[in-house]
Amino acid sequence: MTAFEWRSSSVEETNDMAVRLGEKLTAGDVLTLEGDLGAGKTTFTKGLGKGLGVRRTINSPTFTIIKEYQGRVPFYHMDVYRLEDSDEDLGFDEYFDGHGVTVVEWAQFIEEYLPQERLDITIRYLDDTVRVFHFETASPRLEQVCKEILS
Repeated sequence: MTAFEWRSSSVEETNDMAVRLGEKLTAGDVLTLEGDLGAGKTTFTKGLGKGLGVRRTINSPTFTIIKEYQGRVPFYHMDVYRLEDSDEDLGFDEYFDGHGVTVVEWAQFIEEYLPQERLDITIRYLDDTVRVFHFETASPRLEQVCKEILS
């Protein structure tokens, strides 16, 4: 696993970095997203969608578990918090091995379904404006993407 860390001092910086990342993602890429309430997961996901060419408003799929958006590739946004203590497989392979990019919030609840080659992102809240992003991946391609967007 290769790890990277990046610090954001504003919502705009977070959005800009997420847009750059979204522009480099391709079909089949899976990202996990962890962070406390208010850490910036939704802000990050909106920027990612923008980088993928999504024009619709992106919001949290808390009650629907999975939201699908169309961009240059399909964009799947999952919030699997409600699957804690559940063994239900909602056809995750179809998303993870499919033709789109998938972001999974609360991924620890479906760990056994996640592909090995993914980008794990943790957002730490430091204060009202500062966030620290920790990126970790076993994928050589996603490692290269991180080097490009974080340098």
